Amino acid sequence: MKVKEIRSMSAEQLNEKLVGLKKDLFYLRMQHATNQLDNPLKLRETKHDIARVKTVLRELQASDKA
Repeated sequence: MKVKEIRSMSAEQLNEKLVGLKKDLFYLRMQHATNQLDNPLKLRETKHDIARVKTVLRELQASDKA
């Protein structure tokens, strides 16, 4: 997921996306623990996507307070 795509979303959409990404991360961790994960890099990508969404959400909150 690109930052450009994330910045075009509203705060509500970002919160929904964050919940979905956290669910995905949980399932990926479960697959990894049971040796069923095909692509271990997917874990890293999902973590990075979560961080990107959280960063943009934080920026939106900071701009609302200013």
